[in-house]
Amino acid sequence: MAERPSDVTKLLQAWNAGDQSALERLLPLVYAELRRVAQNQMRHETPGLTLQPTALVNEAYLRLVQITDMTWSGRAHFFAMCSRLMRQILVDAARARRVAKRGGGAIRMSLDEDLLPPGSPFPDVVALDDALQALEALDPRKCRVVELRFFTGLTIEETATVLQVSTDTVSRDWTFAKTWLSRELRDGRPSAR
Repeated sequence: MAERPSDVTKLLQAWNAGDQSALERLLPLVYAELRRVAQNQMRHETPGLTLQPTALVNEAYLRLVQITDMTWSGRAHFFAMCSRLMRQILVDAARARRVAKRGGGAIRMSLDEDLLPPGSPFPDVVALDDALQALEALDPRKCRVVELRFFTGLTIEETATVLQVSTDTVSRDWTFAKTWLSRELRDGRPSAR
């Protein structure tokens, strides 16, 4: 079923108004896009990871239905939240695997070719999450820009709409965040929080 932004917005508004069945009607409309977001998030995962994009979407849905105090501002906000839930699921899985292997075997993931110096290993998802938490403590909006641009795959314009800032602000934040994260991941240490 093809997604129409107006249908998604109407169902989100109904969900905001307390109609719990709206989420059930929403899922078939957005499933293909959620699966694309999941595939985007998993594209640099370690081969052999047992979690697949479909399972990631399903797990995100299970967490989504537990959210009761969210006021959805629109389609992009919904996809940003789903992307954030998916990232947290991957981080949780990586942390569990680290514990199971007594500190080793974390899932590896790339942010962007220009984030790391040439020849550097890709950061693992736990290191990335730690760095993003440090960035969020430093500047929450810049962290949201990374989440929306990298994890959700939104354009500069879409990100600006979600954050209600100018496209120039998003571009500056994106440039700063990539440079800052590159340094954090290269040095292998999250900043003091």
